[in-house]
Parts: sequence; C-alpha cells; structure tokens
Amino acid sequence: MTEHSEHHMNRDEPTRPPSFWRSRAGIYLIVALAGGGLLLGYEHRVHLLGSGLLIWLPLLLCVGMHFFMHGGHGGHGGHGKGDDT
Repeated sequence: MTEHSEHHMNRDEPTRPPSFWRSRAGIYLIVALAGGGLLLGYEHRVHLLGSGLLIWLPLLLCVGMHFFMHGGHGGHGGHGKGDDT
C-alpha cells in the first residue's frame, strides 16, 4: 500500500463541508441570477447597445476574470517575494 492511499484511508480527519456554490441552493442561485441577468439584458438592450458603454465590457471582463481566477492578490504564487534580486 502506498503512502498516498494510506492518507485517504485515514478517517480520523474532519471533512470540510461542501462549498455553498456547489450545493443545490448555490446552483439554483447561479441559474436564477444568470436567467435574471439575461432577461434584464434583453429588456434593456436598446439602452445597453446605444449608450457606448458596451465597448468597455471586454476590459471589465478581463479584469474580473483575472481577479476571480487568481483568487485576488497573492494568487500568483511567487510574485513579490523578492526572489529575483
């Protein structure tokens, strides 16, 4: 038996509860928010397309994806530790 499989067989470790976003209520909330956003976007499409603010959407998406996919500041691993002096 390897060390990796022995680690998984140890049942004394407390298990973490599942994340809210992976629970049934979290998935329902995500679907409801996405559906509501689509309906709002459809109903207000004239205002969204005619305002000129839509051109900023790709920039906002890039910043948002960078923030959420890296987990905020400090998610890059080795940045800012002074190792490359």
